Amino acid sequence: MPHITPNLWFNQNALEAAEFYCSIFPNSKITTVTRHAVESPSPGKIGDVLTVSWELDGQDFTGINGGPMFTFSEAVSLAINVKDQEELDYYWYKLIEGGGEESECGWLKDKFGFSWQVVPADWEQMLNDPDPERAKRAAEAMYGMKKLDIQALKDAADGK
Repeated sequence: MPHITPNLWFNQNALEAAEFYCSIFPNSKITTVTRHAVESPSPGKIGDVLTVSWELDGQDFTGINGGPMFTFSEAVSLAINVKDQEELDYYWYKLIEGGGEESECGWLKDKFGFSWQVVPADWEQMLNDPDPERAKRAAEAMYGMKKLDIQALKDAADGK
């Protein structure tokens, strides 16, 4: 199978975004910065950043400084499946730092307007519990949250 790399369209801040993401996720680095070598129809002048490639813990990404004509929407997001509340809180607060905003059910937008889901690794199991009442209680609890509280979800599932 060919290697798939998500390509994110930024106005003119792809390098800033890559540096921000690499500062949050372990084992991450910027791998390539490509600059305009000639005048082009893309925004920017010779020497300005055109694209930046980075790795977040082994996953490749590319960002392009394509200009303001396309923006991010909630239709595309990245999910971070975390092991515990400490890890959930870390990613949640780091990603909203500097102007991001909370959404619902574990979703947020970072300061670049890109959407993330910060969820417990076993959240789908809670919502697909063989006992429909447990699943219903967990789902109802989740729908009332912005940042997820793992213990509160488990307590809700248990009817506490």
